Amino acid sequence: MIAARPAAPGATRSCPHCRATVLLSANVCPACQHHLRFNAPVAAAAAAAAATGYSALQIEGTVRHKQPREPCEFCVVLAIANEQGEQISRQVVSVGVLQPSEARRFSISVNLVPARTAGVKLPA
Repeated sequence: MIAARPAAPGATRSCPHCRATVLLSANVCPACQHHLRFNAPVAAAAAAAAATGYSALQIEGTVRHKQPREPCEFCVVLAIANEQGEQISRQVVSVGVLQPSEARRFSISVNLVPARTAGVKLPA
């Protein structure tokens, strides 16, 4: 069995299935939901017990087209800023069109899980 190598918190890699950038510590890709790593049953149980992650943000909403005669275009933009308000990342997630009387449901969630650092020291 190959032991997992220690990595710095926030280290990333590319998902081999969908090429999304994911955390190196992720067992499942958040984009395509394919498994990235299979843990041994004992290790998986220990990891599940140790993981004290939580949902820090969850937003859901529905957008309905109000004009009954013409289609309406939409653009979903995700922007992330630090505590000083400086933009870190901005991405167009999806674009599309709503036909009259159509609706789309949008959901965003941010899950936080403590970083497991084996032998990696963080700056004070």
